[in-house]
Amino acid sequence: MSRIWLVAYCLLATALAHAMPLHSPRPGGIAVLEIEAQAGQPDVKPEVSFHGTPVLTVQSAGSWFAIVGIPLTQDPGDADISVDYDATVNYDVNFTVLEHAYREQHLKVKKNYVDLSEQQLNRVKSDREIIDSALQNFRDSREVTTTLVAPVTGPRSSSFGLRRFFNGQPRSPHSGMDIAATTGTAVIAPADGIVGTTGDFYFNGNTVFIDHGQGFVTMYCHLSEIMASEGQAISQGQPIGKVGATGRVTGAHLHFGTYLNGNAVDPALFIGN
Repeated sequence: MSRIWLVAYCLLATALAHAMPLHSPRPGGIAVLEIEAQAGQPDVKPEVSFHGTPVLTVQSAGSWFAIVGIPLTQDPGDADISVDYDATVNYDVNFTVLEHAYREQHLKVKKNYVDLSEQQLNRVKSDREIIDSALQNFRDSREVTTTLVAPVTGPRSSSFGLRRFFNGQPRSPHSGMDIAATTGTAVIAPADGIVGTTGDFYFNGNTVFIDHGQGFVTMYCHLSEIMASEGQAISQGQPIGKVGATGRVTGAHLHFGTYLNGNAVDPALFIGN
């Protein structure tokens, strides 16, 4: 590789590393907010939080940006993040959360995934503690890539945020994207990261979580096989499992979830066509 092409490649890699998702300030969306750098100390990283939770903060073109995951339960209207450089420099940055209507989805599943026994409820509670811990983990990392490749090839539903009804009973909104694929299809890591947790959960089935740094976590559910282990450093494109139909499903597919500062946000905001 010539020196010119090497420099161009490095510049492109740097640009991609700092590429940011589209500013989409709605429930289940992302607010991308510019943070003023400290005078004379442009490389000092600000500490940013939303609802008391640390927020992903990246530097791009000499400025700092907070990439804020907005919960599906957030009311439209005024919101703010807290910025803290040190004990003497701290302030709030305000933004507006826009209204957004999500559709309803009615599904028919096995009765034992709707009307749970006490034993099943206890398992779900135990699962929830493990899952929440994985999704709320904040690993400090200077370089975080938020531009993702699709983890599997297949038709993608626009199901994120759907108000779901299982066997006629209302449940939590759908917190990810469903990608249709046949059982055994390879699922790849959409970006570099570290495998946080893996396991077989009652609703999610075989699941892998990847920690990409600073509270950016991705989740892969209903796998037929897990091909990654906890603590493993993973590279973009590396297989982490295979598509399956484990857990509460109506057929084989990948449930792909993306999380920022502990909140599920629309995966479509991170991946291209």
